[in-house]
Amino acid sequence: MTDRPLSAPQLRKPTAADFRQSFAAGLRDFAAAPLTDLFFASFFVIAGLIMAAVTYVTGTTYWLVLAVMGFPLIGALAALGFYEVSRRRNTTEPLHLSAITSVVRQHLSGQLPWLAAIIIVTFMFWFFLGHMIFALFLGLSPMTNVSSSLGIFLTSEGLSMLAVGSVVGAVFALLVFSISVIGMPMLLDRDIDFVTAMLSSISAVKSAPILFLCWGVLIAGITLIAMLPAFLGLFVAMPVLGHATWHLYRAVSTPA
Repeated sequence: MTDRPLSAPQLRKPTAADFRQSFAAGLRDFAAAPLTDLFFASFFVIAGLIMAAVTYVTGTTYWLVLAVMGFPLIGALAALGFYEVSRRRNTTEPLHLSAITSVVRQHLSGQLPWLAAIIIVTFMFWFFLGHMIFALFLGLSPMTNVSSSLGIFLTSEGLSMLAVGSVVGAVFALLVFSISVIGMPMLLDRDIDFVTAMLSSISAVKSAPILFLCWGVLIAGITLIAMLPAFLGLFVAMPVLGHATWHLYRAVSTPA
């Protein structure tokens, strides 16, 4: 890894133009390095397929709904490769896959795994809490899988479960989004501890909550839609969103 600044950058309040320009830059980065992006995006697709396969083999495919709702929580974990591609395009460094994967491996022994661990624990706790919500509302309902039991969600108990689960899930998603949207790219850009990155990210979100909320809803919406055709849409959605997140971070942070 190249030498990185030892302090967190000063962050300015973002504007709506920052979000629009970041998304456009994400599209350009994906067009510039599609093969590298597809390699890193494959981890998202494989994770989704494994998740679906496990629930199918164990006869608990109804949990796939819960898993899919929580899937965006772990999206930030595999985005480091996209951040590095965007960083290299900004500095005109070569976009060799071997060099990018080497940087990603080096970061796995730094501060980033700690932030990733918090995201994973949050996801697992959401899954556990989701089990409790399901048991509270539908614990006595006969149910084998989603494809043969969709009607259960249209009952009063099912609708109540979906409403409560959605609210609780949104809280967890907001928490993870707040600590990672700026925190993750900051850990790639700066040689700082994960707590500083988390707090800086939360501070940035608090500075423009409506804009960041809209950005988070857009990310979640694109991610969920991309999952529908057997997770294959993630091959495009994840790189574009990952690059856009990096550009948003760079737009609101002071230069090194």
